[in-house]
Amino acid sequence: MSDARAPRLLLLIPTTSYRAGDFLDAAHRLGVEVAVGSDRDSVLAKFSDGRTTQVAFADPERAVAQIEAYAAAYPLAAIVGVDEGTTTIAARASQRLGLPHNDPGAVAAASNKYRTREALSAAGLPQPMYRLFRADEDPPAAARRINNYPVVLKPLALSASRGVIRADDAEGFADAFTRIRRILDETAADTGLRAEPYVLAEDYMPGGEVALEGLLIGGRLHTLALFDKPDPMEGPTFEETIFVTPSRLPANTQALIRARTEAAIAALGLSDGPVHAELRLHPQEGPVPLEIAARSIGGLCARSLRFGTGIGLEELIIQHALGRPPASLERERRPAGVMMLPVPGAGRLVEVRGEAKARAVPGIVDLRITVAPGTPIRPLPEGDRYLGFIFATADSPNTVEAALRQAAGCLEPKLEAHDGVEFRPS
Repeated sequence: MSDARAPRLLLLIPTTSYRAGDFLDAAHRLGVEVAVGSDRDSVLAKFSDGRTTQVAFADPERAVAQIEAYAAAYPLAAIVGVDEGTTTIAARASQRLGLPHNDPGAVAAASNKYRTREALSAAGLPQPMYRLFRADEDPPAAARRINNYPVVLKPLALSASRGVIRADDAEGFADAFTRIRRILDETAADTGLRAEPYVLAEDYMPGGEVALEGLLIGGRLHTLALFDKPDPMEGPTFEETIFVTPSRLPANTQALIRARTEAAIAALGLSDGPVHAELRLHPQEGPVPLEIAARSIGGLCARSLRFGTGIGLEELIIQHALGRPPASLERERRPAGVMMLPVPGAGRLVEVRGEAKARAVPGIVDLRITVAPGTPIRPLPEGDRYLGFIFATADSPNTVEAALRQAAGCLEPKLEAHDGVEFRPS
């Protein structure tokens, strides 16, 4: 039996996270003593070894105090915030305990879309024009303060494109503003996400999007993967779908993406740990950093990445957090990709047909439906989850993309009305 006083890794994981199992499995493979800090006892009860602690993500001061108290009994070697709502708490608690950490102010800025815009604009990076509104403003009156359309409205701290809506005119602006206000009211504070009462409006930027996955070691960015996002992200909502790596973009474009990401990271003041960046490929400005998150890619998407002799992204993150040199930062050369399955409409999930047919598509290596039958669901921008994830590998990125599309076409989600709301496919 392991020594209860041995330094261990504390993972901060909200109940809404997909990633608890993958991080715990990675810690087990590495032989790491691990504890889970979560927001509800219902999640803690799932773990049989008792190495758990409750953390009030809705109250950062209290959360840090709880982690300090836990560390007094069980010394910690590192703290990792797994999802968007826990990264700032992890940084603050690490600072308090003298553990390796990002600057808490930098993490907080990266978690706030308005503060990110302010930091990147001050650094001279290309950015859309933006304006901040209080959520209690009159929507039509707020719309009259916008001079040019289209614009994209978004909350400050939600992730996975929740609440992100394009408006092409004043009427669309007022409608989107009202919808976002309702989403803020519905957001559960115990996830750690700060549903601040503001709405950010940005000029819509044309162009495709890419995502860069990186690891900061000693302030230096190591690019782990550059994902193409081949589906157009034009609105009116912006759900993620397909990610494919390696990128098919020209080498000079990829170099500029890395350079712009490094500049954005420096502007925010991040220096340590995982980074997930989203950039818009503007026809004139080139890669424009939209978001720089002090965490790794969300959902189950990290399962599309393997490094060195087959280790996963979670293992790299844990090794780095504990001060161990990562075994390898080089991604396996075989092209890979993931598709996040959008929720097709509002209702209660009955079943998803066609899974066997989808799994049989050449190149498909896994398929995970992450919504249990009987669960009420709704699409973005109000929804807060995807239906599931499909994973593929092949000899070329184009073949990976084609396999993901073919497999998705095999699936038939069946929904029924929930609480009097008739199911309508989108």
